[in-house]
Amino acid sequence: MLSMILPLLLAVETERAWVVPDLEVGPVPGDRLEPFQEGFQKYTNVFGVHIFATDRVPDDKVRHVAAVMAEYLDNDEDGTPDNPLVAAALADRDAYMVMSFDEQGIERIDPDSWFREGFDAGQFQFALETAPGNGEFDATLEEVLHLITAHGWANVYPATWGERRGTEVAECLDRARGGHFVEVPRRYPAEAWFSYDDETCEYQCMVTEYVYWSLTSLLGAQQHPRRCAEIKDEWRPCTSEAIKKRDPWIVELLQRPEYKFPTRLPDGTYAPAIPEEQHKVDSKPVSPD
Repeated sequence: MLSMILPLLLAVETERAWVVPDLEVGPVPGDRLEPFQEGFQKYTNVFGVHIFATDRVPDDKVRHVAAVMAEYLDNDEDGTPDNPLVAAALADRDAYMVMSFDEQGIERIDPDSWFREGFDAGQFQFALETAPGNGEFDATLEEVLHLITAHGWANVYPATWGERRGTEVAECLDRARGGHFVEVPRRYPAEAWFSYDDETCEYQCMVTEYVYWSLTSLLGAQQHPRRCAEIKDEWRPCTSEAIKKRDPWIVELLQRPEYKFPTRLPDGTYAPAIPEEQHKVDSKPVSPD
């Protein structure tokens, strides 16, 4: 039944009037987004996904997060989402990123007013970890992708990308962890290549993390030798060649054409092919080192 419905939905969402993101940073709008005004002073929007930031977050950091969001969703940069169903799922759920300068900044903000209004599809990010430079890994590649996969692909394609036991991606996850574990095991099997040990990360969270590691390794984000060494206790196949050899099952899923996952790593520069009167959108480049 779902295979019959999806083409109809895709036809509808393809006709949605998508606004090309300009990534301009302005004040937080009122009306439905008023609950965010108390804690945040800056705002931009990418294909219906909200990005809020405190006043201590520099505008270029906000634009960088927005640019990476736009590149993930519009990887061919033609000004419209590559998978309109995924973008629509995010927009219809009012998915959002919230940014503070550091962890202490977000701890001072009370999210209850957002949650009461139904804003529960969100992800946190800190300015200090956003395009940090000096060869440090850019957390934007991770946090933005978490939001998109957990609230986009997982909702549109629940049998394949749903974050629960029994889906196709969950079967890949269980293989990568050396078995099905509801809770973090005291010790992962020796054959596991994904061994995240954060006990607060439940099974749904593990799926999110696994998809992040898989896709970004496939796209080359983790391949620098220093980065491979940093993450080896959690994730082993850190290069595109390594994951294709170690985990061909998740690679096959990620490369199925119907899902339209990104094939190029975002670099923080979003330059959609749109009429000349609309300006190029640029942000600080991302270093995968």
